[in-house]
Amino acid sequence: MENWEEDFAYQRVRHLIKERFNRPVLPNLDAMLFLIGVQELGRWKEEFTKEEKQDLMHIAICRLLSYDGHYEFIGRDDQGWPHYELISKIPPKDLAGQEALIKSRIVTYFNELEEEEGMIG
Repeated sequence: MENWEEDFAYQRVRHLIKERFNRPVLPNLDAMLFLIGVQELGRWKEEFTKEEKQDLMHIAICRLLSYDGHYEFIGRDDQGWPHYELISKIPPKDLAGQEALIKSRIVTYFNELEEEEGMIG
């Protein structure tokens, strides 16, 4: 996929999320990661602590990088939080490269949700 195609696909997902949640602005990368973390946790609460928000974003990163085999889901703890194990080192990338990888995997994640569960649209 060319850069413009990847950008277009990512913007499409941002617009779908904006519309789905009736938000006034497009979600940024952190908001997308938070949303994925909550989806993977499988439950919502009105207020997450700062630490929980960081944990949710970490869950999202692990889930997204599991597409490339870098992380593997190993189960849930007694409170239902998902846990992942690092399987292979992630090749070093500059900040722009890291962001492009994450955005690409966000598109994959939401496409998968769209196909499997009809979550978008």
